[in-house]
Amino acid sequence: MDGMSIISWIILGGIAGWIASKITGNDPRMGVGMNIGVGVIGAFLGGWIVSLFGGAGVTGFNIWSFLVALLGAVVLLVLINAISGNNRRSPNV
Repeated sequence: MDGMSIISWIILGGIAGWIASKITGNDPRMGVGMNIGVGVIGAFLGGWIVSLFGGAGVTGFNIWSFLVALLGAVVLLVLINAISGNNRRSPNV
């Protein structure tokens, strides 16, 4: 886990997932648990994406790791929206 504790992953994932849900318009449909899950999965996805360009993924509890997790969480939510047909421009019925 790159030296990060479970609590650090939950905090980093929760914040990254929450901000990503705000960016993608998913916030009304997501709770705390979903935000944490999306953020943690996003951290792994973001780390993989950044590694493709030769960068370091999640390196600890720092701003770089947060940005990597946020990138991955946004990509994850955009993919989920594309697959499920949800987007923030559609009116609520």
